Amino acid sequence: MIRKLRRVMRRAYRRTVDLSHPARSPLGSTVVNCVVYEDGVRRHCDGSAEEALAQVRERGRGFVWIGLHEPTEIEFARFAELFGLHPLAVEDAVQAHQRPKAERYEDPTGHGDTLFTVLKTCVYVAHEELTATSEVVDTGELMVFTGPDFVITIRHGRHGSLGPLREDLEAMPEQLAKGPAAVLHAIADRVVDDYLGVADAVQHDIDSVESAVFTEHGARGDAGRIYQLKRELLELKRAAGPLERPLLALASHPLPPVGPGIQPYFRDVVDHLARLNEQIGSYDNLLDSILQAHLAQVTVAQNEDMRKITAWAAIIAVPTMVCGVYGMNFDHMPELRWTYGYPLVLGVMATACLVIHRSFRRNGWL
Repeated sequence: MIRKLRRVMRRAYRRTVDLSHPARSPLGSTVVNCVVYEDGVRRHCDGSAEEALAQVRERGRGFVWIGLHEPTEIEFARFAELFGLHPLAVEDAVQAHQRPKAERYEDPTGHGDTLFTVLKTCVYVAHEELTATSEVVDTGELMVFTGPDFVITIRHGRHGSLGPLREDLEAMPEQLAKGPAAVLHAIADRVVDDYLGVADAVQHDIDSVESAVFTEHGARGDAGRIYQLKRELLELKRAAGPLERPLLALASHPLPPVGPGIQPYFRDVVDHLARLNEQIGSYDNLLDSILQAHLAQVTVAQNEDMRKITAWAAIIAVPTMVCGVYGMNFDHMPELRWTYGYPLVLGVMATACLVIHRSFRRNGWL
């Protein structure tokens, strides 16, 4: 079951790696979808969120899943009042820019505690060639409120649409019948799968940079590409690293509505996230090594340039010295009045320059 679900999540990732905004729902400016599920099956519901929740609580079974996209404080106020959401969690959900976490809030209405989960979404930004200013990783945020009979998802950013994920879950009613906890697991699994997809794409960029550094002219390259890749990798690290602790808490400690029946699924997500964090750490170390190798090659290239300059300066010094001596206008100079004195001096200078040039060539300076 877990492998099947992961394959479904990967298909959803491939369909949603896209930076465009999804189409707005006729339900409202921020409401993307409002659906009632009963025994893992989607039920007909044409009404508002209030009517959907009343329908679920009247029957005493199923749950309602509401999807929102970047709601304002005023727009989200009615949902917060309807579902009894804690003010602190509501503030975090509206303002975004939160660290990945999972917090439990007591419900004063007596319908059950609410779990507030924050996840960072990531997508790989395709580019023809990596430059010093290329954007490689684009991040967003996804907040999830889960209660005994509802799921509220709030998405911030241009990617991470949950429409395909919802469709894939509806194709597995036995999993969706596990309730809101199953939806939370599917979202977390989808987010981690996105991380893995981004990490695989970043690896291709790292391989490209590594190959360029060790080519014949790699030492002349720009270190800015390596720095930019490290900065973009840091974005992925900031998203994936802090998520391990809250997922581990969901996998090891029963937090309503996450019960023992769904915890093994979260443990599977934690294992993949731990492997991802190790992979990110190895990429970071590899980039450090590539940068050091690049700087070492630049230093070697500079030393070779200095040796060439020094060798040519030594060659030019010989005729400069001879010409300087014979240009002092002394009356008594060797071979000064001899007919062949001028050609002889030129020949001596040329011979000396050739001998020095050959010596430098033999030693690898030229």
